[in-house]
Amino acid sequence: MKEEIRTQVIFIVCFLAAWQAVYAMQAFPALMFPSLVDIGQSFIEGFRDDSLMMYTLYSMSLIVRGLAIGIVLAFIFSSLAIVSKIFYAIYNLVVSIMDLLPGVALLPLAIMWFGIGEATIIFIVIHSILWPMSRSIIDGFKSVSNIYIESGRNIGLHGLRLVMGVYLPAAFSSVLSGMRVGWARAWRGLISVEMIFGTTGSGAGIGWFIFMKRTNIDIAGVFAALIVIIIIGIIIEYGLFRTLERNTVKKWGMVR
Repeated sequence: MKEEIRTQVIFIVCFLAAWQAVYAMQAFPALMFPSLVDIGQSFIEGFRDDSLMMYTLYSMSLIVRGLAIGIVLAFIFSSLAIVSKIFYAIYNLVVSIMDLLPGVALLPLAIMWFGIGEATIIFIVIHSILWPMSRSIIDGFKSVSNIYIESGRNIGLHGLRLVMGVYLPAAFSSVLSGMRVGWARAWRGLISVEMIFGTTGSGAGIGWFIFMKRTNIDIAGVFAALIVIIIIGIIIEYGLFRTLERNTVKKWGMVR
């Protein structure tokens, strides 16, 4: 673990040094390729003067709501699919179709159905996580050994109790993988939608902040917002998913 962190830190330092070297050589116009100092100043000013924290918190509130609904629906539908062959045949087809549709492609329909507001963004977030997570959960459930399933049935577990007592613990690594993929797709979908129609009646998110900075040709401000997005992604990956993985599937000896 320490070696991995050391390698990552070295890579980041080399990347930043290379960035500053390219800027110093003036290989690109300074307006389009800002220095690290300019990006750092825009980062600080974004939180101090441009309400970047407010935009970020608003985006996070939307994605938390969308993820919560999407995860619950994915688990319910996947559980039904594993205990009912008829539902599995139907839902597997639905997942195969819907997983191919980018959330942005559904945006015109979502706007017509829900209007320009939070409901549209949450709908896109749910769409982004529901199908990839359902696919991962179903694949994980179907890979569970028959020995575990029969053992559960022998002690009286059936239906939802069998799913909770056998399928979920045995396939938790797949569930966690589905959450990772779904979170990443939902986060990208959220930012994309915010950049397209920007504000809602309740506020505006970080995507709208990026759109405004691009319109004002403040490229350093755009990079500052991208850094915020990256930081959030790192916190979720290492603070949430890695911690959850370390205390579950790794602790149980399911992965190395």
